[in-house]
Amino acid sequence: MQQTISDQRFTEGQFIFAKSNPDQKLVIRRYYKRIYYCRAAYGGEKEYPLFESEIVAAI
Repeated sequence: MQQTISDQRFTEGQFIFAKSNPDQKLVIRRYYKRIYYCRAAYGGEKEYPLFESEIVAAI
């Protein structure tokens, strides 16, 4: 049985900030093929695809 290793650093539902716009709080909706798909934390419909290097974890 082959074990899969996740390269995912952040989890779905986690609050984050994009380095390019640190004033807007985002939530991770999905992780697929090394891309995090995020939306605004409160009432956003626009989706932001971000790489791990573009993300800062919310404290």
